[in-house]
Amino acid sequence: MANRTIKKIYNSQKVNMGGIILDQPLPQRDMDSLDPVLLIHHWNDKVKGGQHPSELGVGPHPHRGFSPVTFIFKGGVHHQDSSGISGVIYEGGTQWMNSGRGIVHSERPNKELAAEGGDFELIQFWVNSPAVSKMNPYHYQPLTKEQTPVIVSDDKKVQVAVVAGETENVKGPITSTSPMLTMRIEAAAGGKKTLHVPSNFNCLIYVLDGKARVNGQAISDKQMIIFNNDGNTIDFESETATRAIVLSGEPINEPIVSYGPFVMNSQQEIMEAIRDYQAGKLGVLEEKFS
Repeated sequence: MANRTIKKIYNSQKVNMGGIILDQPLPQRDMDSLDPVLLIHHWNDKVKGGQHPSELGVGPHPHRGFSPVTFIFKGGVHHQDSSGISGVIYEGGTQWMNSGRGIVHSERPNKELAAEGGDFELIQFWVNSPAVSKMNPYHYQPLTKEQTPVIVSDDKKVQVAVVAGETENVKGPITSTSPMLTMRIEAAAGGKKTLHVPSNFNCLIYVLDGKARVNGQAISDKQMIIFNNDGNTIDFESETATRAIVLSGEPINEPIVSYGPFVMNSQQEIMEAIRDYQAGKLGVLEEKFS
């Protein structure tokens, strides 16, 4: 086993997505994506309360050709889609949506949070699908904190939740369209853990908050480390209480053409996605708030 070397460290950029201010570690000016991960958005805000869920979050919108994934850290996210699925996942949970040939969905804070107010924090990242899977049937996978297996470090100070993929004989429950290993890290000050990631997987670590050392290199909140594919272990040591995510996957190595909520392999396929959406072939979502 050999430690991966660090390729580069990036600071997140602030972006405005329809009036919502987010931290965006990926893409960067010199890096469009880290195959198969296409983008990462970190949304950390306070909900003021006294509102209806329909006033908050992201309303109905389409997707085709990739998987939008949401890690919930504070509050809850109410997912509704045009296939009739409706459900809320709370902090520590995951919503993994293989959009396949297409779906229309919405993502909003849960009704209690909208009414009472409170902290709301999530990370959404987009995972590309290989061409052979882009037109598969839609598949929504909700995962609660309790359903997510956790690896605990020898010093009991680091918890690694395995969402998708397998490491140290622990398998995450989520099924991805290409081989991946995605993990969530919660560490107390002074915690140490060696992470195991296949050497052929592209890999990044993003720190939500705290200060840590990764293979001896200092990293802190809103920073992302990109690794070289030259080893299968990563030494993680927290200097303060730290939360982080690990996103890694086998490169798909196929052409990517994207337009808004569609990620395909050619411009023709993008035009087909737009036409199908306009024709209602991705479904229609009429939101319901009980």
